[in-house]
Amino acid sequence: MPRVIKKKTKKKNVGVETEVADRLFGIKDRLKEKQKTVVSYGVAAAAALAIIAGFTFYQYSEAENARRLEYEAYKVYYNEYQKQPLSNQDRYQKAVDLFQQAYNKKKSARLLLYIASAQMELGKYDDALKGLDQLTKDYSGDKDITPLAYQKIADIQLKKGNKAEALKALDALYKSGGSIYKDLALIESARVMENEGKKEEALAKYKELTDKFKDSPFFAEAQAKITEKK
Repeated sequence: MPRVIKKKTKKKNVGVETEVADRLFGIKDRLKEKQKTVVSYGVAAAAALAIIAGFTFYQYSEAENARRLEYEAYKVYYNEYQKQPLSNQDRYQKAVDLFQQAYNKKKSARLLLYIASAQMELGKYDDALKGLDQLTKDYSGDKDITPLAYQKIADIQLKKGNKAEALKALDALYKSGGSIYKDLALIESARVMENEGKKEEALAKYKELTDKFKDSPFFAEAQAKITEKK
């Protein structure tokens, strides 16, 4: 009988299989790590979006509250739509409180001006001056509100008898805005100087007004003063 030839079975390369298995497990581990990283980034991004959304909503809510308080303050300040009449003392004090609350939520030059105006009505001149000084420093670029602040500073200083300080404020008023305030600053400065006996300095202000601001509502007064001096 012919001999049966046995086929040799190839021995498995255990080392190669182990290496392949290790690589496969390594890839799986890396994939898991990447999945964790992606999930972590996703959670972080979602948290960041939630924080941004919450902050935006907070800002919106604060702005709305500020507008509501400001509106209520205007109504009290101008004594409109009030269910119960208030004395001037209570009215302006309530206006100060409301304007201050609105300012604490959303700061603006306009609110500082109204706070100072109400304080002036209450005779709290030092408090008003403090707020107006802050306004002129923090909002020096506001060409609408800052000149009005200087005008009020001059008024308060005159009420306190500080004419030198009033003239400083009027000079700042002259320099702060457009021509709409310059004639006012000139006529007020001239009046103060004239009352102080500074005739020539006052006359110079009157002349500047008549030379530069012929359409001013103060032109006739300035012209009359110049005529008196001749």
